[in-house]
Amino acid sequence: MFVDQVKISVKAGKGGDGMVAFRREKFVPNGGPAGGDGGRGGNVIFRVDEGLRTLMDFRYTRKFKADNGGNGAIKKQHGKSATDTIIAVPEGTTVIDTDTGQVLADLLHQGDEFIAARGGRGGRGNTHFASPKNPAPEIAENGEPGQERNIQLELKVLADVGLVGFPSAGKSTLLSVVTSAKPKIAAYHFTTLVPNLGMVRLDDGRDFVMADLPGLIEGASNGVGLGTEFLRHVERTRVILHVVDMSGSEERNPFDDFEKINLELQEYDPELLKRPQIVVASKMDLPGAEENLLKFKEELAQDHYLDQTPEIFPVSSVTHQGLSPLLNKTADLLDVTPQFPVKGIPDEIDVAYDYEEEQPFEISRDEDGIWVLSGRELERLFEMTDTNHEESLTRFARQMRGMGVDSALRDAGAKNGDSVQIGNFTFEFLE
Repeated sequence: MFVDQVKISVKAGKGGDGMVAFRREKFVPNGGPAGGDGGRGGNVIFRVDEGLRTLMDFRYTRKFKADNGGNGAIKKQHGKSATDTIIAVPEGTTVIDTDTGQVLADLLHQGDEFIAARGGRGGRGNTHFASPKNPAPEIAENGEPGQERNIQLELKVLADVGLVGFPSAGKSTLLSVVTSAKPKIAAYHFTTLVPNLGMVRLDDGRDFVMADLPGLIEGASNGVGLGTEFLRHVERTRVILHVVDMSGSEERNPFDDFEKINLELQEYDPELLKRPQIVVASKMDLPGAEENLLKFKEELAQDHYLDQTPEIFPVSSVTHQGLSPLLNKTADLLDVTPQFPVKGIPDEIDVAYDYEEEQPFEISRDEDGIWVLSGRELERLFEMTDTNHEESLTRFARQMRGMGVDSALRDAGAKNGDSVQIGNFTFEFLE
């Protein structure tokens, strides 16, 4: 089964907790703090594997979690950093944040990597909090929580040349003749349900990848038929071979088919019509094809739909008529045609988590009158607070005061003795 779009969730590992410990060795007076730091949590990384062709591996596994870092230990021993979780994806995979719709990465080549979720740093042990005023602190940090994201993966086939056209126009047959690919071929609509790729090799040493893409019908850009299941894959092609059945089978008008396919391409992305396009007049070995081709040329000459009138190459995949000129012209166009930007992907992708745009905390009040504190930055600081030690809680209270939480609660109407909740932890507000 060909799978080209999936939604998954990823969660990086939490950093290991720092340790509260003191040196207690014989003949070593005033040993001092000796708690070690926690190790870093594991990242979740997407990495391109050229051996993969679909996103099938994600069909039944939708949640990926990296390991947590090891906790710090006595004698200033640091916890072990966790191993990163590597997720293999095919070439041509686009990574999108489901919650924001932001394109995070476009992975095109073997070995390309993207860190989808960063592991939390390890918490510091109490050795970091010693000071002249407090030489024996009972303060240590919990590990930083790992980042979480909901991700959509989209696979867009990496092909230099894309075959487009109505179902049964002869695309699969053409691909099977000019490459070693073996697509399913039958005389009914939607024989091709998934993209098929093949390598074309010319006598002069040039080669390129050709994709037979699932057939279009009128209304595809609005989801009719296979809809965008096809259109997504044409985005990366540099040259479009528009296959038109010149035999007029099923009493179809070749020029009407040509116009309707171009309209669907324009509805999906107007930039697609700016790409080099060659009309492949197929099935020229069948009766009536020559007459239809003459009429097609007349109508095309009067058409101003495209920026440039495409060249027409009459071919027959059965008799191999006209295939060499078609392939040579296609290779010539590829030599002078650059890569086109893919729809929705900026030239430079900012993959950083932007916490600065978010409010560090928010205040609300529930139906029981309890003040509820939330916000990514505040919750992160709380999760890194070791609530088992009073000095750690005192430090967290100072951090909240520094963030302006006390003033904000007072301005919101909080009174002395009111209950304040963050996560599942509740404390009293004291002015």
